[in-house]
Amino acid sequence: MTADGATSDSAAANPTGARSEPVPLVNIANILTVSRLALVPVFLVALFWADGHDTLWRWIATAVFAIASITDRIDGDLARKRGLVTDFGKVADPIADKALTGAALVGLSLLGDLGWWVTWVIIGREVAVTLLRFWVIRHGVIAASRGGKVKTLLQALAIGFYLLPLGAWADVPRWIVMGAALVATVVTGLDYVVRAVRLRAAGRAKVGA
Repeated sequence: MTADGATSDSAAANPTGARSEPVPLVNIANILTVSRLALVPVFLVALFWADGHDTLWRWIATAVFAIASITDRIDGDLARKRGLVTDFGKVADPIADKALTGAALVGLSLLGDLGWWVTWVIIGREVAVTLLRFWVIRHGVIAASRGGKVKTLLQALAIGFYLLPLGAWADVPRWIVMGAALVATVVTGLDYVVRAVRLRAAGRAKVGA
């Protein structure tokens, strides 16, 4: 059998790309996730340095936030494509994501650059969705929707816009992007509630059948 034939047979036997051997805990995807979590305090130091409104340090804080946000996309893609999904990654990845976003929102509100109500809407949605996950965990897991991915992207762009020291001229563009992020946050949150209720109802129906 040729090498190409062996590859084809292997792919046919394992079309999902899942690894047959145990996935090591220390892998590139998990390293990126932990790195993102480690960047959160670095980001906060840069954000609050020199009273939080020094131009140079705001650029540095924005750069750290951007790098951390990019790793969120990269580690997930690597984990899926290379079969590096682990239980640790499933738990640590959303924690790192929420820690970064929450730290940025709270930090901007403490500095007076972002209204507290915006921060509470976004954080409240994330807390509510987390509680819903626990509520339906016995019946299954709700897969991430395309809307959820759009929400995450819009939040990152909006936060980045507020971090950048662009001056008063950027107020309108900032609000447009943040407004879109808020709409996506609320809509996807409501969608998650509906899907969670349906999943729980379907799970109860199976138990009672």
